[in-house]
Amino acid sequence: MADELILYGSDGWTSPYVFSAFVTLQEKGVPFRMELLSLERREHLRPEYADASLTGRVPALRHGDFWLAESSAIDEYVDEAFGPPHPRLYPADVRARARVRMIQAFVRSDLGALRVERPTSTFFSGEPAKPFTATGRADAERLVRIADRVLPAGASFLTGAFTPADADLALMLQRLAANHDPCPERLADYARAIFARPSVREWLGHTRWKDRA
Repeated sequence: MADELILYGSDGWTSPYVFSAFVTLQEKGVPFRMELLSLERREHLRPEYADASLTGRVPALRHGDFWLAESSAIDEYVDEAFGPPHPRLYPADVRARARVRMIQAFVRSDLGALRVERPTSTFFSGEPAKPFTATGRADAERLVRIADRVLPAGASFLTGAFTPADADLALMLQRLAANHDPCPERLADYARAIFARPSVREWLGHTRWKDRA
């Protein structure tokens, strides 16, 4: 198909960035196909992929002859490229949309120690979590402080309806909640509710995820 959508990801199903693009495509309701690459075998560095994707990383999206890398760019492209009857995922209001982008940028650029010390493999692949270092614990506390401020009291979503930032923030919070690290109950409940969405459950079906009470 000339306009077929193909999402390229890693065969380990642990990448938070592939997760973001996958959930966005699922929520948007557009047909797409997954192509899995082995990062261990360095398949992402093969010229036919690295040259076309520009970055040689995952995820990358191929839409016909158009290629796009970087998960947040993919999320926005998918939302803008497919109009009704597909639901809008980014808010129409310019300030709400900017806030969604801010949260997506935050979870990708900050909290480095938390991402290292609580990798997604601890809940997607069953890898045991090690004790936090002081830096990792500080990052965890910073995540909680910021998440508590950006998620309105009593709200199910960051801006009134589901957005890709909800998937990204929920995954970041699961680094704590799924590993039974300290996480306020309302934030843990929010993360669990996002992870109960059909779009996320579809991803989890490819992992060793086990629900945590």
